Amino acid sequence: MFTPGFILLLIIAYFIVLIVISYFTGRKDDNLTFFKANNSSPWYLVAFGMVGASLSGVTFISVPGWVGDSGFTYFQVVMGYLAGYFIVAFVLLPVYYKQNLISIYEYLAERFGPKSHKIGAISFFISRILGASFRLFLVAIVMQQFIFDAWNVPFEITVTISIFLIWVYTQRGGIKTIVWTDTLQTLLMILAVVFTLFFITQSLGFEGLEFLNSDEMKKYTHIFVMDDFLARNHFVKSFLGGMFITICMTGLDQDMMQKNLTCRSLKDAQKNMVVFSFVMVFVTFLFLLLGALIFIYAEMNQIAIPLLDGTPKTDLLFPEIVLSGSLGITVGVVFILGLIAAAYSSADSALTSLTTSFCVDFVKMDKHPESNQKKIRKRTHIGMSLVLILVVIAFKHILDRNVIDGLLTVSSYTYGPLLGLFTFGIFTPYKIQDAKVVWVVLASIGLIFLIGNLPKALLGGYEIGYELLPLNGLITFLGLILIRRK
Repeated sequence: MFTPGFILLLIIAYFIVLIVISYFTGRKDDNLTFFKANNSSPWYLVAFGMVGASLSGVTFISVPGWVGDSGFTYFQVVMGYLAGYFIVAFVLLPVYYKQNLISIYEYLAERFGPKSHKIGAISFFISRILGASFRLFLVAIVMQQFIFDAWNVPFEITVTISIFLIWVYTQRGGIKTIVWTDTLQTLLMILAVVFTLFFITQSLGFEGLEFLNSDEMKKYTHIFVMDDFLARNHFVKSFLGGMFITICMTGLDQDMMQKNLTCRSLKDAQKNMVVFSFVMVFVTFLFLLLGALIFIYAEMNQIAIPLLDGTPKTDLLFPEIVLSGSLGITVGVVFILGLIAAAYSSADSALTSLTTSFCVDFVKMDKHPESNQKKIRKRTHIGMSLVLILVVIAFKHILDRNVIDGLLTVSSYTYGPLLGLFTFGIFTPYKIQDAKVVWVVLASIGLIFLIGNLPKALLGGYEIGYELLPLNGLITFLGLILIRRK
């Protein structure tokens, strides 16, 4: 039913809408608009748009696919997210607004010195490039399998075209454009999950919400893992891991914070964060429900899990069912639009935030003649696009695990130093020997890598999970204590 040509037409129509939005939001093609949207963004638009940017293709595809193996246990992590969002709102945002920052890593320069500033920015750079590439990779392989393979278009070309289109609609308005396009993308993603839930429950013969009490659903709906603390997904480890992941991947991440810093005031930014956190939790739970229904539907209709390079890939089951046309054309069209939105809701803001961080934290754009600043930003924007293309292509050849699990594991290594640095800066009065920060960070990452790869047998059966992130932050914090100035 959904031919590659039809799907491509939907993609073209979608991008025409984004380019129209970028035309109106990017009329004033200056750096203040690109980096801070002139501090004029309505908080409720930022809140709604951040849902889509946070969910992205990882939640849209990988969370439903993960339900088959782990049930609803991921919701333990999501509960931790909620606690983390409140810490971001009432601990970190006041610090950023007080100093009127463009890049949040400028805080480290003022608090500790230039070396700490660079380490913070580099940690973000690695984290965001890997995170954005993870997300874009997942949706790119879906688009490849269902659209471009039919025309023998190489995966590398698919990725290049995707990121080129992102560059087109973000290169003028930057974060101002992103605030508005994220709102549209979030709406499409939520519509996709709601429509699919409605039509799949009808197809399975359920009335209203009665599927929640069905025997088929009970197979997947276990949330809490309390009986075995040694397990990787025990509640305490998942909750704390989720909380610190949010603090780092939202509160210490230029990508997410740049949107908050476009609000008119600190109070507006805090309202945005609180509203966003509850909407985010609710929508994620809908995706878990959808995942269970997808596996029930596949089992009842004898639909096999799709293969990727000869290996079963649960991430592809959702698109396989919807694009087969068995749920109807309405679900298929909304799904395709939601999938496209998922692909670009995080990648576009990542590209903008990487450009911002590089210009502010590395190039020190404000120290260049004003006549050259716009040119520096434009060239950096192109350079960051090329970096994302190369990393996404590399993932196709090295990634061998569920994407969301891989993303959260990588964050344990890359965000830990940021957690340690900001915690030390905010909660202690000490100065540090700035030149030695790099050695503390390298030692912390090295220790965490060793700890994360210890065999379970050596730890008495204990399986290390997302607690690696706060542990990394703690080791960095203790290292900074050692190099504090007397």
